[in-house]
Amino acid sequence: MNGVGGMTYEHLGESALDYVPCRYGKSKILFRGPRRKLNAPYVAMIGATETYGKFVETPFPALTEGTLDFPVVNLGTVNAGLDVFANDRTVVEICSKAEVTVMQVMGAQNMSNRFYAVHPRRNDRFLRASNLLKTIYRDVDFTEFNFTRHLLSSLKAASEEKFAMVEQELREAWVARMKTLMSKIDSRIVLLWFAGHDPDDPVTDTTHGSDPLFVDRDMLDAVAPFVERTVEVVVTPQEIEDGYQGLAYTDVEQPAARGMLGTVAHARAASALDATLRDIL
Repeated sequence: MNGVGGMTYEHLGESALDYVPCRYGKSKILFRGPRRKLNAPYVAMIGATETYGKFVETPFPALTEGTLDFPVVNLGTVNAGLDVFANDRTVVEICSKAEVTVMQVMGAQNMSNRFYAVHPRRNDRFLRASNLLKTIYRDVDFTEFNFTRHLLSSLKAASEEKFAMVEQELREAWVARMKTLMSKIDSRIVLLWFAGHDPDDPVTDTTHGSDPLFVDRDMLDAVAPFVERTVEVVVTPQEIEDGYQGLAYTDVEQPAARGMLGTVAHARAASALDATLRDIL
């Protein structure tokens, strides 16, 4: 799979995996398929790239469905932040009708806040800076940024002191947005921390740091009263390395695949979720 026929794929702009993209209801988002029927009891899962399962043949939502023997609707979206779900009525409805909603902890960088706005569906795309941010960073030309990480790493490089304000805003906005999203979902929620680092050791490296960016233990504690359970899966560097071997990607996709948690991590997440969901379903 790895890079087989890389050139062909590259020219076609194709992926090594068929994600069987599908839609639900009036949502404009293309979710990973195959499409699940929504008339029988099911578990819904929302989250970013890892929930979607980019480069993973059988990601943790599908693995959990297999071991639990219970339909799982994968609503993961590549590079998602909280906004894409909070603003999508179809997603909120599907989650509200689920027996349980599993919510992957997403980073704080990919959402609109007092300092900048992101694209409503592609949350990693930076749209515009607020007047407040322009006032704080007078020397920055915001027209050169297309993505949130590039924006944030440039702001941090320009002034660590000013960036502390931006980081604080992102943390506060994340907690507020999480509470808003959770209040819209009328089902029990299981929060999934799925990362290569511990929430007690948060990542703030905007250039190379892995998701969920800026999210720490205090932020998880702030939203804990709104969830049924929190499941923590912290993946080791060795597990990421071993799991990389099982990913399916083309030559052109290899750099992106390097940033993924890998197949071993997905098996661990599915196992942890299986135990928790059996307990509450």
